[in-house]
Amino acid sequence: MISRKIIPILTVYTCLPSSAPAQTGPSSTVEHTQDFSEVVVPITSVRLGITGKLGPSLGIDANFGTGFCLDAACRFIVTNYHVAMTTRAGKVKGEKIIHRYLATGSDDRGATANPLPNMDVLPFAMSRDLAIFELRWPLSHHHGLSFSLDELEAGQEVDIYGYPKGIVNPIRKLARFPAKFKGPTTSGLLAFDYELSADQPIRIAGASGGIVVDRKTEKIVGILSGTTETMALAVPLQTLVDFVSKVEPFLAQRVFPTANGVSPVPGNLYPKFAPPPDYNPKYIPGVSFGLAHRPEESPEVKVLRNKAQSLADSMRNFIAVQTSEWGSGDKEPSAEAEYEVRVIDGVQRFREYPDGKKELEDIPPPRLSSSVRASYEWSTLPKMVGTEWRLKVRQAADVVVNKQRMKVFQYYSSVEDNLCPFAPIEDYGFFTIQKEVAVACYGEVWTDEDTNILRISENLELSDKLKAYRGWQEYQIVLTYGWLTLAHEPRLVPLTIFTEGRYGKHVDWCRGQFTNYQRFDSEVRIIANDVQRLSPR
Repeated sequence: MISRKIIPILTVYTCLPSSAPAQTGPSSTVEHTQDFSEVVVPITSVRLGITGKLGPSLGIDANFGTGFCLDAACRFIVTNYHVAMTTRAGKVKGEKIIHRYLATGSDDRGATANPLPNMDVLPFAMSRDLAIFELRWPLSHHHGLSFSLDELEAGQEVDIYGYPKGIVNPIRKLARFPAKFKGPTTSGLLAFDYELSADQPIRIAGASGGIVVDRKTEKIVGILSGTTETMALAVPLQTLVDFVSKVEPFLAQRVFPTANGVSPVPGNLYPKFAPPPDYNPKYIPGVSFGLAHRPEESPEVKVLRNKAQSLADSMRNFIAVQTSEWGSGDKEPSAEAEYEVRVIDGVQRFREYPDGKKELEDIPPPRLSSSVRASYEWSTLPKMVGTEWRLKVRQAADVVVNKQRMKVFQYYSSVEDNLCPFAPIEDYGFFTIQKEVAVACYGEVWTDEDTNILRISENLELSDKLKAYRGWQEYQIVLTYGWLTLAHEPRLVPLTIFTEGRYGKHVDWCRGQFTNYQRFDSEVRIIANDVQRLSPR
């Protein structure tokens, strides 16, 4: 006979006391300017089902954890991987979770079998014990906090915040626990000595996924993951930066503006490259572009040409999923869509993901946001840099961007070169008009020290006629590329695409991200460490 009982669930490894008393000594005299209840949130799931290790029984499966706002609007919630897997929460404070990003998993390198307090075993890499929930709408009256990537010093004072589950009282309250940095562990975590509360170590579940905050600056320095008998353990902040940069690069640019080497948004390092008038004489049919009169390209530019052509050739046969978002100004996206990109012998087609049947030559922009798009430039721009000899290219001085040395190449194309098309879409309600015209363009190519392309930007020089027509001012495109192992072979693939159009005082933008790569015979995830984007549960 199946009996009904309530089973208390203890979430992984650690939590703080449900009613943290005021600490005595210097720890309690620090004046806090932040209301951390607007930053840290409880994560809870309660289900009725069959449970029990010693025999099946019908009961309530309750799981608890903690998360915190990643961005200023609090649309993205960070927590532990083990919290995400054990709670399987569908909402956070009433807002629906629409996407889950996991930084580790059972097949991750470094994964070990980790016992949980509820007697389950969950394999994952402890050093990447992170997950992110994307909410449909931001949490009202909540906001993100600043982060610090400064190296911690031994003895540095911090505060740990989380929502532990009380032993008797099921109502959870935000708790603060003072601690001091001890040092890194061999498993890649950060260790903090903490003071016992009522002679008891931190063992109560619920606070996993909380934040570790530097006491002086009130900036986040780590993510609480677990405890031993004497130490609290946290995932380093740099691990979170790397994770967000993989799964949400545009968000990473806003949240960690100084921590990313390659910016996915518009912006060049140098003023526009303007070659002299005789740099490339006018093309005459039957004459090889006047190459005899053009200055010989440097060996570095020749290497860039070869690398760009190889990049374009490597993207002639594969399938990926392109996620696109449209918006205006500094607002949150007003529309989004996912399309499967299928490239066969260099010809690309799109279909709605995952169940679309109709093949399209381009990604259709949504209504009311139709002035910009982001679809095929990720393949055409490398081809232009690699094969179009009418394009004028020169090498600029190397730069160091966020501790990463990069080579920078500048390029320019005139209207007569007919290399840079501009096709604005005009929406008249019942129909749209799109007419392609040739414009001048310029931009930059960023590479690593081996001249592997990591970023290409393109700025279109619109004519006075186009500027007068509906007030167009400028149009910019930015592409980023990264390494992915396909069929045991590392290669560069597109990561992001961003387009932005300004007309009058209005700014429209479209940003896209590429995931789920396939090379027809093998399927590989683009994001590192087996990070996955899962459907809402």
